Amino acid sequence: MPRADTPVWQDSEPLECVAVVPETPGVRTFVFRPPSGATFVYRAGQFLTLDLPLPGGNVQRTYTISSSPVVNAYVSITIKPGPDSVAGRWMMENLQPGMRIKAYGPSGLFHLPPQPDGKYLFISAGSGVTPMMSMAATLFERGEDPDMTFIQCAHRPAELIFRRKLEYMASRVRGLKLHFVVSVEDPYEVWTGYRGRFNQLMLGLMAPDYLERDVYCCGPDSFMQSVRDMLNALGFDMSRYHQESFHAPAETKAELTEFDDVIPQEDVGAEMIFAASGLSARCSQTDTVLNVARGAGLNIPSGCQFGICGTCKIRKISGEVHMVHNGGISEDDVTEGYILACCSHPIGKVEVEA
Repeated sequence: MPRADTPVWQDSEPLECVAVVPETPGVRTFVFRPPSGATFVYRAGQFLTLDLPLPGGNVQRTYTISSSPVVNAYVSITIKPGPDSVAGRWMMENLQPGMRIKAYGPSGLFHLPPQPDGKYLFISAGSGVTPMMSMAATLFERGEDPDMTFIQCAHRPAELIFRRKLEYMASRVRGLKLHFVVSVEDPYEVWTGYRGRFNQLMLGLMAPDYLERDVYCCGPDSFMQSVRDMLNALGFDMSRYHQESFHAPAETKAELTEFDDVIPQEDVGAEMIFAASGLSARCSQTDTVLNVARGAGLNIPSGCQFGICGTCKIRKISGEVHMVHNGGISEDDVTEGYILACCSHPIGKVEVEA
C-alpha cells in the first residue's frame, strides 16, 4: 500500500499489467501498476501513451485512463479496438498479467479542474465513456455528494460499458443522475430506458438544468458534432463545453480543436427556392424552411414541428441547410438529400422540391 513517502511514478519506469478485466463484448480493461510501488498523479480525463512491442516493431498509442486518480496505487485503460486497430488487437490477444510495458505521461488537457466542485453533465457514446468514467468515479470517490448527470449512448444495452459500476455509484449517492440511450434492444431482454438517437428532447428530460452545467463530451466525431449543434441551438454557453475525440488527444493548447460550427444568424440573409411551385422568398438564416414556405403561401405537411415525426420531410435540390432534428429522419435519407423542413435553416441560397 502507498505510504506518505511513496514516490510518484515517472515514465522512466515501465508499468506491469496486473489484471485484464472483460467489460462488454470486444471491450477490456487493462490494469497497470509500477513494480516499484510508486503512486500515480494525474487528472481525471487524461491519457497514457503506451509503447507496444508489436511483431513488426514498437508502436506508440494513446489511451484514456479509465480509473480515478483518487485511487492512485494503480491505473487502468479500457479499450474497444476497431477492425483496423493493429495495436488494440495486439493488446486484446497478447497483453497478459505479468507483462511490462513502457509508458509515457500522463498527459492531456481534457480533464476536470483541480477543484471539481461545480455542476457537471457528461455525455458519451461508445468507448467515449472512458474519460467520463474516470471523471465520475473521481467525483464519487471524493466522499462528497456530487452534482452530475451522466448520459451514455450505445448501440444496444449489452454494449453499455461500465453500466454496472455506474449503476452502483448512482445507488450510493443522490447527486449522480444516470441515463442510458440505445439504438436497439437486446433480443429477449427487457429495456425500459431511452431508445433512438440522442436528441434535444432527451437532453431536456434528462438534465433540465443543462444550461447551468459544465458539459464534457466524448465519442465519434459525428456524435460530438450533433451534441454541439443541439447545444448551440439551445443557446448554451459554449465556453463551458469540453470535448475529447477518438483521435490523438490534445497535449498542448495549440492542439486544441477550434470548432467552426455553423450557427444560423438572424442578421444574415438567405433565399429559399421552391422548385415545384416556381416560388422564391428572401429570409433570414434563423427562419426554418417550413416557416418560409408558409410565408410564401405553400402548404408543406407537418406534424410535431420538433423534428420527431418526419412528416415534413422534403428533398433538397441544392444549397446547404443547418438541421438539428430529434430523430425524425434517417442517416440514409440525409445522405440522399432529404431534410426536415421544420428544423432546417437555410444557409445562403437553397432549393427544395416543393
